[in-house]
Amino acid sequence: MDTEVYKLGGELDSFNSQEVQDGLKAILDKGCNAVLDMTDCKYISSTGLRVLLYTKKVAASKGLNLCLKSVNAEVKDIMDVTGFTEFFDYA
Repeated sequence: MDTEVYKLGGELDSFNSQEVQDGLKAILDKGCNAVLDMTDCKYISSTGLRVLLYTKKVAASKGLNLCLKSVNAEVKDIMDVTGFTEFFDYA
């Protein structure tokens, strides 16, 4: 299966969550695994976490995978506190 990378900007929050969700879903709709490159992402809100969980569920329903890449310490801390860390594969 092919894999495509979606590069995320500085934050994943209510201002860009729909754009990110649509971008990741478009990758999955092509039958490709998705890698979310979070190199530049410094903050993730609860809305952003919802996008990740939704996209992970969509990927699983299609037999595909969503992998997170280059998650920085601040974002990882948020994911650890909320229990989201264990749901994802990391590149």
